[in-house]
Amino acid sequence: MRTSEKPVANGLSGPASRKLPVPPRERKPALAALAVLLILGGALATTLLVLRSGDRISAIRVTQQVGAGQPFTAQSIEEVQIADTGINYVSWSQRANVLRSFAAVTVLPGTLLTNEMGARASQELGPGKAKIGLALKPGQAPAGLKEGDRVQVIHVPGRSSQEKSEVLAESALVFDVGEPGRTGGSGVITVIVDSTVSPEIAGFASSGEIAVAELPGAR
Repeated sequence: MRTSEKPVANGLSGPASRKLPVPPRERKPALAALAVLLILGGALATTLLVLRSGDRISAIRVTQQVGAGQPFTAQSIEEVQIADTGINYVSWSQRANVLRSFAAVTVLPGTLLTNEMGARASQELGPGKAKIGLALKPGQAPAGLKEGDRVQVIHVPGRSSQEKSEVLAESALVFDVGEPGRTGGSGVITVIVDSTVSPEIAGFASSGEIAVAELPGAR
């Protein structure tokens, strides 16, 4: 008896024979290199920030408000240790120079001092300026005035006078504030005004016809 043999078909048959050929995956070496650089750059930046945060420098912090034109004093500054962020803060080693300088702008408590905040000479105390003391009664000055504030100096005529109130100094710098008087007055404050109006202000102040109004937005 002869055994019949089925012929073997050449090639594949069935679903496998219907698969489309897959093209080779395209490689993009430039994008891969860019991704590697970005990863390395981020890691380097993070490392630098961590290392720099550990670097401490000695700086000067203002503890009391110093008004524009006011001198820095030993009581108004202190030493602090801060992270080196690259900002040009004034070093504590320069404190002697700071104590011989004046505030170029009003510097608030807690501010870290930079070179731009100080000046060798006070523009407020320069030529053409005068310091004048005002003994004020209750109602002639707002409460809470302090060094560095800006005020208007106003002539307030007596009740029997027919004159109107007049602003004698538009923006005078409060240089010093004394203790309130025992009788409840606002005490003596020292202001810096133009020397051209200082005699007139002094004359009205001696007769109690001067009042000051604070300018909160002016520094």
